Parts: sequence; structure tokens; C-alpha cells
Amino acid sequence: MISMDFDLLLKQARLPDGDGVPYDIGIKDGRIAAIAPHLDSAAPSEALGGKLVCAGFVDTHIHLDKSCISDRCNCGSGSLPEAIAAVAAAKREFTVEDVYARGRRTLEKAILQGTTHMRTHVEIDPRIGLKSLKAIRQLKQDYAWAIDLQICVFPQEGLLNDPGTEELLIAACETGADLIGGCPYTDSDPHGQIAHIFAIARRFDIDIDFHLDFDLDPSWMHLDEVCRQTQAHGWGGRVAIGHVTKLSAVDAPQLQTIGRRLADAGVAVTVLPATDLFLMGRGQNHSVPRGVAPAHRLLGLGVNCSLATNNVLNPFTPFGDGSLLRIANLYANVAQLGAPSELGDCFDMVTARPAQLINRRDYGIAVGSPADVVVLDATDKASALAELAQPLLGIKRGRRSFTRPNAVLHRR
Repeated sequence: MISMDFDLLLKQARLPDGDGVPYDIGIKDGRIAAIAPHLDSAAPSEALGGKLVCAGFVDTHIHLDKSCISDRCNCGSGSLPEAIAAVAAAKREFTVEDVYARGRRTLEKAILQGTTHMRTHVEIDPRIGLKSLKAIRQLKQDYAWAIDLQICVFPQEGLLNDPGTEELLIAACETGADLIGGCPYTDSDPHGQIAHIFAIARRFDIDIDFHLDFDLDPSWMHLDEVCRQTQAHGWGGRVAIGHVTKLSAVDAPQLQTIGRRLADAGVAVTVLPATDLFLMGRGQNHSVPRGVAPAHRLLGLGVNCSLATNNVLNPFTPFGDGSLLRIANLYANVAQLGAPSELGDCFDMVTARPAQLINRRDYGIAVGSPADVVVLDATDKASALAELAQPLLGIKRGRRSFTRPNAVLHRR
């Protein structure tokens, strides 16, 4: 038995990729200091009884700035163009205080669901200016005790076709944005937008995250140009693309070709099942396509993939509770995955793989890693995902961020 001085001791925890045997986890100065079958310490302890302890969930694609506005938007068709137009209209009335309040509501939900790292996309254009960025920067500061927040600024309504937007994006990068995003399918010159986004990324030495190929027509894609520019600029491992619903409409040989292209270029893929299921296939009244890119197949081709939330309570996605475990469960249902190893892969796409996507090299349950962990009411990854296990305890840098007691049956 190892005896050490800890700040907190988690007793009898099962690890995500462990051997099924419970371990004690000692936490000191905000980091994991020891992992062993038995640790002896006078520190405060939490008896877990063999429950699963994993590094906190990682959401690589969410929009805090436009969450919780369903009540302001009157949508009928449920299409992507309608959602973009409805949010564009609502956005004109946003204030810094309004964005902060709605973003806080969504952020707190995510924290309570075990998310400890998040990349939020923030719209920048002449209509909204830098108001949303100011609000989200304040949220980042105010909630640093519970979550690490990356801010990705991007032009939702186009760049080259929207004068003044590029100057605002550059100003945003100068005043607090962590990375730059793009939305080429809304631009009159998609390839030109991609080139300009890479130029800004090089100027500030920041990563890139595109909204890309968001329809079901596989006859053309902007994916190839993103891969080409990634390799030309040496930005491999620093570029992600979200949605890419076109990949749900290609056959196996074409998907293999695309997957190898993505893997060779070092471009990661984020799949957003809740939004993509809701928006895609609206024009068909039978045999409606799912419209969800096959992340699990891309994994087999060497592409790093994550599953993420995207939108919460707005025209793009009029539901959501901040649970990444629910998103991964939804994806497993859509992709018809049920074997324990397949469910484990889905679990990894909301934990270890998105951590790799945002380049968190110190992520995980290992000695020396930050003590950013969540306790789940499960014993392994597959059962946690299959049963939508409740997060019971969150720890950020060694300090408790939330607790949720187990439900109790009051038997007669």
C-alpha cells in the first residue's frame, strides 16, 4: 500500500481503458499524483464503489452565442437556409448581456453533464460586431473554475460576400479569439474564403475549424480544397471540419478515398448528429436519409473524429441538455452500433479523441495529468454509453465542480 499526502482521494474507481480492477486515484495540487490498487492517505476521500472515472467530456463544436433562442424564431420548413436566416434576423437584437445569460444557461448544463473542455464557435460580422465575442470571453473567464473554453470566431453568413467581416475577424483574433473558423458554403467564393481563413490562421499562428459540405449532394465538395490548403500550409493536425453531411451520401469506395485524403492531410472531422438528423433530408417524404457522416468508418481509415453538440434550443437544433454522452448514444443508434468495442469507440469520440482534436496533450487519467475527471454511474465505457449513465461527480483541476447524488428507490 502506497501512503502519500493528497488533497483528495478517489477510492475504488474503474478506469475507462483499465483491466476492470478498481484503483484508487490520488489528487494533489490539481493533478493526478498517484494511481494504484490501494492508496493510504488522511486526505478527504470519495468512496466510488467501482464506478467509472474518466477524464471529462470534450465538446469540440457548440454555439453558445446563439443557444436558447427557439422562442424568438418562427420557423416552419425546418431547413438549413431557414435556420440561417432566422438566426441572422434574431442576432440583430443580441446584446452582450443577452448572449452572456443564454450562454451561461447552456454552459452550466454542459458542466453538470461532465464536460470539462469545450470549443464554442462565435459568429462575427457587421451586424453583431464583437458583442458576442465580448460576452463569451467573459464566460470563459467566469467559468474557468469548471471548464476550459476555446473560442473559435467565424463568419456564418459569408466572408468575401460580406464587406467588413474580415476586418472584424482579424480584430477578434487580436482581442481574445483562440482560433478561426469558416463557413465556405455561405460564400459567393468558397475557395476564396478558405484561402483567406488560412491566411488569418497563419498570421496569428492559430488552428482552424470549418463548417463544411453541409448538404446531401456528393457530386461536389469543398473538403478537397481544405485538405489541399492544409498540406500546402503545413497545418496538419491543426484543422477540423464539422458536419460534412455529404459523406453520408457517398459509397464505400469513395469514402475510403476521402478518408485516406483526410488522414494524409491531418484534417479531423466533427460529426453533429442531433443537428444533422434534424436538418437533413427535409425534401423527402419517404426513405428519408439520416444525413449523419459515418465517423466510425472514418476512424478505421485513420481519421481523428469527434461527436459534438452543435446547437441547443434554436432553429438548427430545437432541443438539447448539454449531455455529450447522449449525443454519442444518439450516434450509436443512428450508425447501428452495438458491440462493446463499437460503443467504446463512440465513448472515445466524446473524450479522448476530441481532446486530441483540440490538441490537449495532457488529457487523460494518468499520473501527472490535470485532475479534470467525471464519475459516471457505470462500470465501463460501453455500459455508460448504452445506459446513458448519470454523471455523479465532476472535478476540475482537483476541485469539485458539481455533485449529483444517486437516485434512491423508496420501497414500500
